[in-house]
Amino acid sequence: MSRIGRLPIKLPSGVSVTVDTDNLVTVKGPKGTLSEKVNKDITISQEDGVLHVTRPSDSKPHRALHGLYRALINNMVTGVTGGFEKVLVLEGVGYRAAVAGKQLTLNVGYSHPVVFDAPATITFETPAPNRIVVKGIDKQQVGAIAADIRASRKPEPYLGKGIRYEKEHIRRKEGKTGKK
Repeated sequence: MSRIGRLPIKLPSGVSVTVDTDNLVTVKGPKGTLSEKVNKDITISQEDGVLHVTRPSDSKPHRALHGLYRALINNMVTGVTGGFEKVLVLEGVGYRAAVAGKQLTLNVGYSHPVVFDAPATITFETPAPNRIVVKGIDKQQVGAIAADIRASRKPEPYLGKGIRYEKEHIRRKEGKTGKK
């Protein structure tokens, strides 16, 4: 049995889960609604405020899907109750970020500003000019948007300039050394 797949998913109060006949799982909560199409072989049952994900056999594809869909459904439940966030840090002289409406504008050393438009379920915050907080209810989308922002100016190993995740460690390289 999958260690992840066999764990029950506890549903907090205010969260409702519906499963259609074609295995479309819809999770509604205080922060919004998320849906995910689940493989037809995986069974999702709900009893006493707890979701159980089961598989029909012990074959390798079923074992892989078992843990995958349990994790995806758990992330949906977590997203509609608490949400997800990623914090990015800008390091470099003159590097700054600003939010205007649903747009994030970055000045990261290029001759032009880099602009990101937020999708409907994502919000940007800049508590300081060198910090960006990406928030949303969909974990995959929050991670993808944060990765796109980071990719606009990856941290470089010599001076550490660029955009990095908050707790990311950048391995630094030693610069040139003189002749001995």
